[in-house]
Amino acid sequence: MFKDKILLITGGTGSFGNAVTTKFIKSDIKEIRILSRDEKKQDDMRHLYYRLYGKLADKLKFYIGDIRDYNSISYAFKGVDYVFHAAALKQVPSCEFYPIEAVKTNVLGSDNVINACVNNKVKKAIFLSTDKAAYPINAMGMSKALMEKNVVARSRQLEENDTILCLTRYGNVMASRGSVIPLFLEQIRNNKPITITNPEMTRFMMTLEEAVELVLFAFENGKQGDLFVQKSPAATIDTLSKAIFELENKKTNISYIGTRHGEKLFEVLVTKEDMAKAIDMGSYYKIPADNRDLNYDKYVSCGSLNFESLDEYNSHNTQRLDVEGMKKLLQKLDIFSKKGE
Repeated sequence: MFKDKILLITGGTGSFGNAVTTKFIKSDIKEIRILSRDEKKQDDMRHLYYRLYGKLADKLKFYIGDIRDYNSISYAFKGVDYVFHAAALKQVPSCEFYPIEAVKTNVLGSDNVINACVNNKVKKAIFLSTDKAAYPINAMGMSKALMEKNVVARSRQLEENDTILCLTRYGNVMASRGSVIPLFLEQIRNNKPITITNPEMTRFMMTLEEAVELVLFAFENGKQGDLFVQKSPAATIDTLSKAIFELENKKTNISYIGTRHGEKLFEVLVTKEDMAKAIDMGSYYKIPADNRDLNYDKYVSCGSLNFESLDEYNSHNTQRLDVEGMKKLLQKLDIFSKKGE
């Protein structure tokens, strides 16, 4: 489906953008557009890909723009076939202190992306969400939950030949920028105590490659308003730290710093309400859009499902990794296979 097509990635200089670009650059895709605000990161990315891939890097085109400003991004969408929307404010503590900034980027900014897609007749757009959007308790999760609601609401308003809008919801993507694994490694390799919030916290664990595969699955299978979730194992922070210690063959002290602003003990990928309509697709769940209209009277006579009989899908009740299982997953990451680089 991507042969001779143009793909645009918002926030394309981040971890997801680089993973998607690496996946596609050797394919028969025509062009990959990187849209972001940071010219320095774009310049670094440009030089990196020319060094790694030579002439193949000619497929990369860089656009400076801020998704908060529609006029600064709309031109980048001209002629685009597919869009992966990864630009966001993602750090839980910073969004807690600046919630309106999270709204401006994650809600209003994503709506600008929808408008740019529809106005430029993009075929399909996939919007990146997070497990923190399910039963959100922090500003980042709330802003992403609103983003999800808006994507589904906008999808209801579109005609048959308009842009198809879909969502993917992720758990913890290991070794992505700002995540805990690179932090632990840096602390261990510099003989500093590792900083653990709560050792009993559980988090879903998935690699960047798996995150990209989920995007591709959504591109290939998504209908208007669909949300896709990958079934993922989870681990406690204690198990994660022990696995890293063993892989590094080194141990430092542990400093328990307590739960940070807005953090949960465990994360939810699929709520009870979503599970009521979720379709099991093997390695994935598909949650179709709720396309009822505002006239709820006609649904009253049908009764309602007893949600108490359903279980949410969370990081406490999914497959739990032990230290050996966590080590095997970590060894797939470049930061462990390329020690010292």
